[in-house]
Amino acid sequence: MADLQEHKATVAKYCGNINTEALDKIAKTYALVLNNKDSQFVACGDTGEKDTVRENFLKKKLGLTNSDEDLNAAIEDICQNIKEDRFKSRLAFYYLLAEKFNKLSLFA
Repeated sequence: MADLQEHKATVAKYCGNINTEALDKIAKTYALVLNNKDSQFVACGDTGEKDTVRENFLKKKLGLTNSDEDLNAAIEDICQNIKEDRFKSRLAFYYLLAEKFNKLSLFA
């Protein structure tokens, strides 16, 4: 099981300039999820998983009202950006999505 530092290192691998305050807040908000071996990673090959990210994170947490098509495209974009990682850290995934939609301020 990855620890929080490993998740944060994954974010650093994909972001040049990390908003550490937002990253720490996302980590705190999703601490239970990140500590669960079954939910700490995003499965890009699982349509249901991606639907959950869209509905629960992008729509509910970030408050996005974009079309499902736009949100799905953003999720796929993140999947492609971090495809070299076999296990896609949920913390990194959520951080990158929040950054993509300029919503890191919700966590800062």
